Amino acid sequence: MEKAIQFGAGNIGRGFIGYLLNKSGYEVIFADVFDNVVDQINTDKEYTIFIKDVKNEEIKVRGIAAVNSTKEDIINQIADASIITTAVGPLNLKKIAPSIAKGIEKRFKENKKAYLNIIACENAIKASESLQNFVYNNLSESTKTYADKYVGFPNCSVDRIVPPSKNANPLDVSVENYYEWNVEKSAFKGQIPQIYGMNLVDNLLAYIERKLFTLNTGHASTAYLGALKGYTTIDQAINDKTIEDKVRAIMQESGQALIKKFSFDKDQHFLYIEKIIKRFKNPYLKDDVKRVGREPLRKLSINERFIKPLNTALSYELPVDNLLEGIAAALHFTNEEDIQALEMQNKIKDLGLKEAIKDITEISDENLIEKIIKSYNSL
Repeated sequence: MEKAIQFGAGNIGRGFIGYLLNKSGYEVIFADVFDNVVDQINTDKEYTIFIKDVKNEEIKVRGIAAVNSTKEDIINQIADASIITTAVGPLNLKKIAPSIAKGIEKRFKENKKAYLNIIACENAIKASESLQNFVYNNLSESTKTYADKYVGFPNCSVDRIVPPSKNANPLDVSVENYYEWNVEKSAFKGQIPQIYGMNLVDNLLAYIERKLFTLNTGHASTAYLGALKGYTTIDQAINDKTIEDKVRAIMQESGQALIKKFSFDKDQHFLYIEKIIKRFKNPYLKDDVKRVGREPLRKLSINERFIKPLNTALSYELPVDNLLEGIAAALHFTNEEDIQALEMQNKIKDLGLKEAIKDITEISDENLIEKIIKSYNSL
């Protein structure tokens, strides 16, 4: 049985990627920093996925194991693996890179000719490529040459809403029925693994930006607009007609940019937007507004879900007023438990709103900044 390592034994790791690897017949080893999670996985060797949708379903995931991703055993596990996936958050890729590099060094020293493919399943553009750069920074020159031949880093796009859930067993996880996992076909090394639910694509950027500009932009917009009105969950917020209409308008503006860039069919893409809104309305998920809105500085950065579609739309001289309002709503986000939310509010306080917008978003157009300020004040 081939071995797969899933870095991150959180909700996405267990409820999405780890499950698909297990279903595909891999020996799945979860790697996580929390000993209580690692110990429970090794004790129970199973957990339940609850599909929360119009039709509810329970799926048992069995025959799993776990290791602490900061300890020596992870290096031996990597040396024997044929695939590694991650769901640790984009900001944590740099933290797991040294362990992955040590595992690759061990494979090189053992003269292992087997291929290893590493897929970073994160909400970020070219996450696997970022992880590769972090890993290569920790490799010797001779091992880099080895990795160039035997280690692949296919980028991917992942889409499944997996909110935190309160189950009797903390390993159990609740998810929506819908999911999508698109992986860059040409970047695999060796024979492409047959993984249930993995969709191999040639033009990955179109899939990545479709998801980023639609699901991610819409999800974050719903959270930030919902937070301003005091809603605590995404379904509560999107069922407010004013918020639903605004989120739809935001996604249609980002959608027009995608249609221009990738020649998408307009009717099909607008139907995709309606499907996304329907997913947000799922009353069984109870997805927390604070969870979806967390890390606002990252979400307002230049290659992320607001500024990237904004700049793309501007490059085609398309309207962006609704996207600017989404940015203004994001700038209002407060959460005492979120370091980035606190940092953002301190920036606004210390620099003033105008300079903070420039610093956070890298927008330099004075007209756009004034529109954001106007929306910010009206909100």
